[in-house]
Amino acid sequence: MFTGIVEELGTVVERDAGRLRIGCATVLDDVVLGASIAVNGCCLTVVRWKEGAGDGWWEAELTDETWSRSSLGDLRPGDPVNLERPVRLSDRLGGHLVQGHVDGVGELVVPSPDLRVRCDRDLLRYVVEKGSITVDGISLTVVTALDDGFTVAIIPHTHEHTTLGTKRAGDRVNLEVDVTAKYVERLLAWRLDPDAPAPER
Repeated sequence: MFTGIVEELGTVVERDAGRLRIGCATVLDDVVLGASIAVNGCCLTVVRWKEGAGDGWWEAELTDETWSRSSLGDLRPGDPVNLERPVRLSDRLGGHLVQGHVDGVGELVVPSPDLRVRCDRDLLRYVVEKGSITVDGISLTVVTALDDGFTVAIIPHTHEHTTLGTKRAGDRVNLEVDVTAKYVERLLAWRLDPDAPAPER
């Protein structure tokens, strides 16, 4: 579980069909084999790492499912990525509850600071004004829910310390909607019709 508060901007060192290597420093402080780290909102598992001042890195193994259902397949060496370690029970919850499971990939229509994202209509039932949404692993608040997406106002700090400061119109971003809304939808569907199938996404 994550909060959507980016701890560090890492850099893609290399990638191949099954592995992704990320250069970083902060998220390696307490790394162990099998640890989870969110990369642009995708929860990945650490399989190798090297600590070092200025040249630390870690690697994750990715399946075809992860490459195809997220924007990680767009990454190239040198690209910046948002990194976050899982929340601890003793931490403050500065953003909102984020699973690190990508629900869909959106497209930037207007870049930061007046961010506008186009997304699949199936996700829009979970998007509400002043509700939470995760864009590339960043916990954000929806300003306006639109027929084809949503808008978000980005503060200067977020623009400068996340990948949103480098994203341009047409770039793809990972989206995770508020998991609470998905649970409520499923519970209500079963309450109204116990034989109804689970909602499709």
